Amino acid sequence: MPFEAINPASLPTPIAPFSGGTKADGIIYTSGILAFAPDNSVLHPGDPAAQTRHVLETIKTIIEDVGGAMSDITFNHIFVTDWDNYQAINEVYAAYFPGPKPARYCIKCELVKPEFLVEIASVAHIGKD
Repeated sequence: MPFEAINPASLPTPIAPFSGGTKADGIIYTSGILAFAPDNSVLHPGDPAAQTRHVLETIKTIIEDVGGAMSDITFNHIFVTDWDNYQAINEVYAAYFPGPKPARYCIKCELVKPEFLVEIASVAHIGKD
């Protein structure tokens, strides 16, 4: 199935061969989003809430770029490096999903750089193309 790559001009160019998101058959998939600065350094080291906010704002930008909204997200894949950050991450997350909550899972793992504390990948449904 053909798909459309989503790389909003307002976001940094990915550091590896991938798109920030893709859209196919009315479904948007975001890549795993991390708190990267435009120079590819880590934003907000040691601050899980600020990193989560940055990640969700990036996801919002990707989804809105093709006509979707955060309320269209149906599933989130969440990766954390430390369960001690779980509450701070959830507090920010809840603010972005005030209504019905998307399905999700959350696992603890290492991320691309040790300063990253959270990574989120999302799936949104915005209707058939």
